[in-house]
Amino acid sequence: MSFPGLQHVAITVSDLQRSTDWYSKLLGADPVLDEDEEGGEFHHTVFALDGGMLLGLHTHHGRESKDAFDERRTGLDHIGFALPDSASLEQWGKKLDELGIAHGGIKKAGYGSGISFRDPDGIALEFFIAPGT
Repeated sequence: MSFPGLQHVAITVSDLQRSTDWYSKLLGADPVLDEDEEGGEFHHTVFALDGGMLLGLHTHHGRESKDAFDERRTGLDHIGFALPDSASLEQWGKKLDELGIAHGGIKKAGYGSGISFRDPDGIALEFFIAPGT
């Protein structure tokens, strides 16, 4: 039996409206879902990505930790978005510039190449291509 791929990623944000606006601009799309979870534990705003994957933004009705994101803490290190080739990576670098989103430029390594940037809560994000693409 093979292990399944990822279907969704959900992150907790400190200001849902700010993050929804930011991700809407980055993704060029509005959320497909914006509602309280039926048990009332959290509110989620969800975006549909290419390939059927979902990206959720969660708020826990004021019960979120006030700690700043830190990829060195146990938990999430970063989220990587797959791109098909180096031309796409360059296009996304330009798009980040157009949106005024700071990034580290294209970094090349033996395991692939990517552009790293952060969302309004400092959550680490990356556009990534496999080696040789």
